Amino acid sequence: MNTDYCGLLDLADFSNKQLPMDLKYKDITEKIIGSSFEVHKFLGNGFQEVIYQRALAWEFGQAGLYFEREKEQKIYYKHLEEPIGTRRADFIVENKVMVEIKAIKELEDVHLAQALNYLKAYKLEIGLLINFGSKSLTFKRLILSKRV
Repeated sequence: MNTDYCGLLDLADFSNKQLPMDLKYKDITEKIIGSSFEVHKFLGNGFQEVIYQRALAWEFGQAGLYFEREKEQKIYYKHLEEPIGTRRADFIVENKVMVEIKAIKELEDVHLAQALNYLKAYKLEIGLLINFGSKSLTFKRLILSKRV
């Protein structure tokens, strides 16, 4: 079985912030995105990533979201019994959605690749890549599915 990147939804196209009805974990991702807008509205751009991460953790708590911050995940290679390293996603929310945040001028393909690799490592389908570094908050919804 091969695990492939299946889809990327650019949520910036939804200017009224209403997501399509059939999105998986829509209720969770709407709260995450709303929390992110609240943080960006208050702080703006220009801070280090850790500042946004701390503020977002507080907003998640206010939204009633269960989350783990900087959750470490072992990375395995082929059939090796021991991990070859570890990675930490910024947030795992409700044990269902991975959130990776950035504080850079513009998201690039390498950031998408990193977030997709985190989805694979955590064995999750849905992720949000959120950038606080631009003048306006930008974000991408990542969907990872298994293909036979």
